[in-house]
Amino acid sequence: MSRYLDTLGTLVQLELRQRIRSVAWVVLVSVVFVLVGIVTALLWASITAFGGDVADSAGVYSTVIYFVLLVGTLVTPAISGAAINGDRDAGTLATTQVTLASSSQIVLGKFLAAWTVALTFLLASLPALLFTLLAGGVRGDTLAASLGVLVLELGVVAAVGVGLSGLMSRPLFSVVTTYLVVAALSIGTLIAFTLGGLAFQSQQTQTYIGIDYSVGGEFDPATGLPEEIVCLEPEVYSYPVPRFDYVWGILAANPYVVLADAAPTTFDSNGYPQDLFGQFAFGVRSAQLSPELDSVVDECAAALAGDPSSAYEPLTPEETFASTVPSWFVGLLIHIALAALALGGAIARTRTPAGTLPTGSRIA
Repeated sequence: MSRYLDTLGTLVQLELRQRIRSVAWVVLVSVVFVLVGIVTALLWASITAFGGDVADSAGVYSTVIYFVLLVGTLVTPAISGAAINGDRDAGTLATTQVTLASSSQIVLGKFLAAWTVALTFLLASLPALLFTLLAGGVRGDTLAASLGVLVLELGVVAAVGVGLSGLMSRPLFSVVTTYLVVAALSIGTLIAFTLGGLAFQSQQTQTYIGIDYSVGGEFDPATGLPEEIVCLEPEVYSYPVPRFDYVWGILAANPYVVLADAAPTTFDSNGYPQDLFGQFAFGVRSAQLSPELDSVVDECAAALAGDPSSAYEPLTPEETFASTVPSWFVGLLIHIALAALALGGAIARTRTPAGTLPTGSRIA
């Protein structure tokens, strides 16, 4: 086992030296560092301008984490998508295959190197993250969960890219396919969720009992209601509503939803989330709730009780979280399984001696 790991470590070092010496990599990391700094400064300035307090730094932190995930999912496919077939086209893969390194060591070495390079974008954002942490407002469990999921998601994208580069013979096709997989998980799930919710609809009936404002008399200046409240006849409305509660599970595979749902949500005194994680997670949790197909809005009864607004009070986000279930672990398992399948296929495809080769593939 020690010899296997030593060989694997050597392959990772060779891959990293080749990538880190590239001027393009240095420029890219520098650009990410500058962009994250600009985004952080603008967010902090906007919070200060609107009278925000220290707790709002949690919103800045979550936004920076999402920005790093966005950059990672945009750049990592280009880094990993041609890791194996690119070396095959250059004639350098066969040189490694004739050594004592096995096909699993070659594939895993390229995967670990691509994952490490992807994590440099997180390192480039560390000054901005430290700034938000020093300002306070970010809980320790939120920090640990968000960083852990972010590291794993970057690893998943790197694994998919390396795996597809071993399964496909052309670097361009594997890079493009990796981007398509990332797009399917991040954007495709949103499209499927929206279309699926609109495809399944139910008829909702709502009964509304209002107040007759045409009755003469004085109005209460405090509430704006007539001193003598007279109820109108019930009005019944019927209209179709989308059933997002049938298809909300599709969003479990979205990496941005996984990150949001895994991070513990903090709420303000009114029960509303204080960061971007909570706002994203609230949208997914709300989709789990079935619409009330037969509802009654009795504004008149609420007015008679002294609180007209109580007829329209929905669940607060905190109450919604309490009545729904998390889904981040399901999405994370799907992503890890996808990464394992891609890497397993690449290992099988690069195993030597090969019985057959795709048309046009070179051996050395």
